[in-house]
Amino acid sequence: MDKIQMELFEQLTGLHEIPAGAYNIRANSKKDSRNTTANIDIVTKEDKPGIDIIIKPGTKNESVHIPVLLSKSGLQDMVYNDFYIADGADVTIVAGCGIHNSGCNESRHDGIHTFHVGKNANVCYQEKHYGEGNGTGGRVLNPVTNIYIGENSVFTLDTAQIKGVDEHPTNPYWGPAKALIDWTSEKTDKDIIIGNTTDLSGKFRFSNFGGSNPGASDLDVDNLINGMETVATTKEGGFEVNKTVVKQLDKVENEDGTLTYTITLNDGLLFSDGTPVTAKNYLYYTMVFSTLVASEAEGKDRQAGLTIVGFEEFNAYDGTNEGDGVSKTFTGLRLLADNQFSVTVKPEYANYYYAISYAGFSPFVKELWCGDFDIADDGEGCYFTDGFYNKTGDSFDMAAHLVASSNNTDTTYACSGPYVVESYDEGDKSAILTLNPNFPGNYEGAKPTIAKVIYKKVVSATQLDDLKSGGVDVLMGITGGAETDEAVAACDNSNGAFVYTHYSRAGYGKLQFRNDYGPAQFTAVRQAITYCLDRASFAKTFTGGYGGVVDGAYYAGSWMYKEAAANGMLLNAYDTSADTAIAVLEADGWIYDANGEPYVEGVRYKKIPAEYADENDKTYKSIDGAYVTTKVGDDYYMPLVLNWYGTTDNPFSDLLVTDFEQGANIAAAGIVIQKTTGDFNPMLDEFYQQAVYGFYSGTPMYSCFNYATGFTSAAYDYSYNWSIDPSFYENNSVAYLMDEADIYWLS
Repeated sequence: MDKIQMELFEQLTGLHEIPAGAYNIRANSKKDSRNTTANIDIVTKEDKPGIDIIIKPGTKNESVHIPVLLSKSGLQDMVYNDFYIADGADVTIVAGCGIHNSGCNESRHDGIHTFHVGKNANVCYQEKHYGEGNGTGGRVLNPVTNIYIGENSVFTLDTAQIKGVDEHPTNPYWGPAKALIDWTSEKTDKDIIIGNTTDLSGKFRFSNFGGSNPGASDLDVDNLINGMETVATTKEGGFEVNKTVVKQLDKVENEDGTLTYTITLNDGLLFSDGTPVTAKNYLYYTMVFSTLVASEAEGKDRQAGLTIVGFEEFNAYDGTNEGDGVSKTFTGLRLLADNQFSVTVKPEYANYYYAISYAGFSPFVKELWCGDFDIADDGEGCYFTDGFYNKTGDSFDMAAHLVASSNNTDTTYACSGPYVVESYDEGDKSAILTLNPNFPGNYEGAKPTIAKVIYKKVVSATQLDDLKSGGVDVLMGITGGAETDEAVAACDNSNGAFVYTHYSRAGYGKLQFRNDYGPAQFTAVRQAITYCLDRASFAKTFTGGYGGVVDGAYYAGSWMYKEAAANGMLLNAYDTSADTAIAVLEADGWIYDANGEPYVEGVRYKKIPAEYADENDKTYKSIDGAYVTTKVGDDYYMPLVLNWYGTTDNPFSDLLVTDFEQGANIAAAGIVIQKTTGDFNPMLDEFYQQAVYGFYSGTPMYSCFNYATGFTSAAYDYSYNWSIDPSFYENNSVAYLMDEADIYWLS
């Protein structure tokens, strides 16, 4: 421990030197020192950060100290500590966290402590919290204590907050638009240069339109020029009515189970060009992108209003076929006044705990999506004025307009966000953005003060050199262990010239299965693969120790994950074990060879009786054709071979070759993985099993994929999209999963 850490230690423990008994001292997210005794053992967890403290039966008059010390600004630390206190033990446990923060970035510790106390035991648990330092960054502590106590045992809990601890949580991903609004800098009257390693395409209006695979840069600019949303994502990771925009939001729970939100806008809202923002502007996008016109323009089904009453009827309308379950009117959307509209949510979505997000709309100018046409409401719902569905031949005329608008790279249309695009340079992939004078502020009323933002492409290998030389002022994200080490060192050695911020998130890579095709359709196969993989080692190698393993669709810092942990609801951690994988497979019937005989070695097969086998089951084969479903008698035997599509130039794919495709446990379990590498969009087509980007042949081939997760805000939760409705899965295989079939690696 250094001097600062020793001072923190003294505040927490009252000791001026290291204790003689058992202890584990954690400093700046790493083990500093440890001692065990004959009766108290301390073991590092292998599957997640933290330790197991094991106290033997009958242990008397002993203590164990487990303080956590953070002395660097910007550290985000999380541990899971489990205490196993055997029968008859009488011990004192001294814990707590001390944070010294002299920087501008938040420092945080989340400690989840779970006690398993046997019979006739006496436990005194002392936990103190202490914060200090003259920096502006937060000092945040979020302890969770779970106690399971045995018969005739006594557990004494003694907690205290000494001083200096902040109570607000860590910010979720706080993108450039929001960060620039919060920025306090000497450069506010000048400009800043933001660097990102992904290309700018210039298609900022709707960056993921059609076959586009938007990079982080496009999405950043998209967020900078679009704003005035009715429901905002807060810094704390929740949803809040944006009172800068909304005068009043009313919620009514209807007798039929639907849910209606009525939104009344504030007066005086303006686009960047000075034109008024009205209720119509908030409805254009959802209306247009719920039509067959938009589906034709993008080459895939558009379902912007899927959760809204009347969507299916409106979505089927082509301008001529009203009746028999088809309607030109979107009944769940109402235009009530120039400054007022409503949305009615279907019953199956109304009970979602983030239902307020369904009242979230953003404004767009009419010309962008509607061209010369408009929307109207005669009292039964919104519809398009005559001509919107006009066709030339078999094609909607407006489809071409949508394509042109979405691919627009100039400044034709007014913006609603804090910035407008002044210019875009296709040659060097850069954009210049300037302040929107009519932006009313974010949900807190704050406005950006940086007059000009230059957003440019940087090269990964030289981006830190660009930062040090002044070629860029801000780098928008560095991933990978070695790169992160270099960036942190550059900041730590800059005497305050450079600072960094980081946050817990769900990403970077994930291994995901289609669970309606091939062996991956069987839960046991997905479970067995997870048992075969050493996820903790993988995460450490990939992230250099900056990432950890999670066991579900939430990152470790999210309230959903922490609440589950606090309630003892952690998901199966899947310890690495080939034996367990084999047991799971055998219990599911993977006990045969290709001839229907008992399995001995090589590749396992599963018997699928003829009455349960669909056409894909009967014809399933490996990519190279070496393994095929065989027919023995009336039954079919499917090989345990997974066809994996991995994207090129992806370090996650590269590591999976060793840890997954060529893994010793995979082979021992009787599984074969066959890899195909290629570009991202063809991979998505195979995943969708739709020719969204024009690559899918119509024949399913792959059931296993890996790609990035999208770095979603901490607030957002996808669980409302999970469904067992086959139509959902068939129509939108990305948004609707039949069950959770992902292997999450990193947080």
